[in-house]
Amino acid sequence: MKTNRLEAFSDGVLAIIITIMVLEMKAPIGSDFETLRPLFSKFLSYIISFIYIGIYWNNHHHMFQAIETVNGKILWANLTLLFTLSLIPFTSAWMGENNFAPYPVALYGLNLLLCAVSFILLEKSAIRHEGKDSNIAQALENKTKEVISFSVYFLSLVLAFYYPIISIFGYIFVAIIWLIPDTRIEKRLK
Repeated sequence: MKTNRLEAFSDGVLAIIITIMVLEMKAPIGSDFETLRPLFSKFLSYIISFIYIGIYWNNHHHMFQAIETVNGKILWANLTLLFTLSLIPFTSAWMGENNFAPYPVALYGLNLLLCAVSFILLEKSAIRHEGKDSNIAQALENKTKEVISFSVYFLSLVLAFYYPIISIFGYIFVAIIWLIPDTRIEKRLK
């Protein structure tokens, strides 16, 4: 099977996820900037989550440029990724509504960790399907960014119960290291 239907479906789901997140942002009653102050944590939560969805969309797109065909395992791994990403509007809203309280920040971190795990499962499924000598397998040999991400996610998840603001900075740090599309794939495809 070619990858085009999987990519189109994934793009649609990610667009819906972003739409759901923005619909959670309700305009305040009042016309001065002071009425926006209570929305700060919700808006910051939205920005972080929007960036994460964008990062996953970007890296998903790059990965499927290196994959020739898909099988059932890849389809299910992709659905797992989409499921974990679909939870972001909920965990993001809970975190923003509660001004970055410990439990919501921890649940958000767990959600991000599960998204990362499901993306790795998708990569592994693609590599198994395409073979060890494939473009995707060769491009993703170096796992430095993944190791750093998992370490920061885990540490931030634990710290969320004690210092939630440090956890937020940990989540932002991981987003920053993934903002630039995964150049390993681009280099391999050239």
